[in-house]
This record gives sequence, C-alpha cells and structure tokens, in this order.
Amino acid sequence: MTTQPYLKFEQVGMSFRRGQMATEVLRDVNLRIEQGEFVSLIGHSGCGKSTLLNILGGLLKSTSGEVFLEGKVVDDPGPDRAIVFQNHSLLPWLTVYGNIAIAVDKVFGSSKSKAERHDWVMHNLELVQMAQAKDKRPHEVSGGMKQRVGIARALAMQPKVLLMDEPFGALDALTRAHLQDSVMEIHARLGNTVMMITHDVDEAVLLSDRVVMMTNGPAATIGEILPVDLPRPRRRLELATDAEYARCRAAVLEFLYARHRVPARAA
Repeated sequence: MTTQPYLKFEQVGMSFRRGQMATEVLRDVNLRIEQGEFVSLIGHSGCGKSTLLNILGGLLKSTSGEVFLEGKVVDDPGPDRAIVFQNHSLLPWLTVYGNIAIAVDKVFGSSKSKAERHDWVMHNLELVQMAQAKDKRPHEVSGGMKQRVGIARALAMQPKVLLMDEPFGALDALTRAHLQDSVMEIHARLGNTVMMITHDVDEAVLLSDRVVMMTNGPAATIGEILPVDLPRPRRRLELATDAEYARCRAAVLEFLYARHRVPARAA
C-alpha cells in the first residue's frame, strides 16, 4: 500500500482565454512533495512557475487536474498556504510588529489570548532577527529587512506549506546571501515544507532538497527533477569546492540551456 504524499499536483493544466484566443500555460504537471521538503522550481521566464505556485496558493483555479494537500483538494486561498512574494507587500501605515500582528490576529484571534498572540508575534520576529525593529515602519527599514518581515508574517500563520515567489530577486547579492542563510536556518529549526520559485541556479541548489526544472512554455511541464544530495547544514564557502554541489549546479545549467525544450521523464 502506497502512502499518500503530503502535497500532490495531479495532471495539473492551465489555460488562459482572451476572447477567442486560448493560451495553454501548463500541461500535465505531476509532482509529489513530502512533509518537510524544500523544493525549488526553476525555468525560463514564461514557463508557468508563478502560475503553478498561485494554483497551490488558491489564487488561481487550474483548468484541469487537482492539487491535494494532506489528501484534500486545494481550491481556494487559506492560511495553511502562506505566500512570500518578491515584493514584500507590507502595509506602510503599520509598524513591523503591526504587519505581523494583523496576520496573527486573523488566524489565531479566537484560539490564542492577546498575550499569547503578542508572544507569538515576537517569536516570529526573533526567528528572522527583526525583534529590535518592531516599532519601525516599512519605509524606515532596508529592502532585506522588509523581506524578513514578510517571511516572519508568513511563518506566523503556521502554514502547512510556505510558498516563496522569487523572495530574494530584488535584493543585492550580499543581502540575498544573508537571507538565504536565514531561510536555511529557519527551515532546519522548523522542518517546514517549502516550495520556492527562483531563477538563480546557485540559490536552487544551495537551499533545496530537490530542484524541479520546468520546460519552456507554452504548455510547459516538468522536464526533470534533480535530487540535491548535500548534507545539512550547508555552508556556502565549503560548497564552493564541493564536487556534488558542482555536479548539481552543472546538471541544472545543462537542462536550462540544452534540454529545456524537450521534456525528459521526471523522476
């Protein structure tokens, strides 16, 4: 008897229609993700990565197929799937603390006391090393700090799956590296399930248990899935000379630039 995967995409397809014209963005996407896995989606622009993530987030309804989370069909948004976008999407009139508290109050208003909710907000701010900036407003903190707050807000909802859509794409290289390290530390500490979109090959290999490589659109699908067999915790300086890291990186690059048009059999 096979066990049900924690998260499953089953024959997911997506088409958008404008007047008489229909564009098929995704076709026959099948993917299983286990609880606690960190999975990255990578592919060229227009291959449907964000569409797939938005279907999982409940922001879009697939044209065909289904997404299952713990055996239940995903068909609308919910706090069990929290999304971190490239744009931090913080409310500018609220403090850092207030931006977390508004999510905590929404999700836990009836199940946690006011004191418990306060402690939970502070716990999540401490996770992303932002407790010291709790009284600042978004315009008073850096881009990297804003993104830390966005991650804290998502984690504070205690989602079953954390979804990240190029969360570090707008940041400078050094800030990006610091946040990648923070995300790895948080994932090690919480053991949460993460699905992340990225265009960065090094980021995908560094952070992920598996890298899902998408073929080019239209009618994009999963071309190949690469397991990343690197022990955790991972330290970027050590990985710079690691043979397995180099092999994984080369495999993703080779797919993206040589085989992205012809779907291979996904493992």
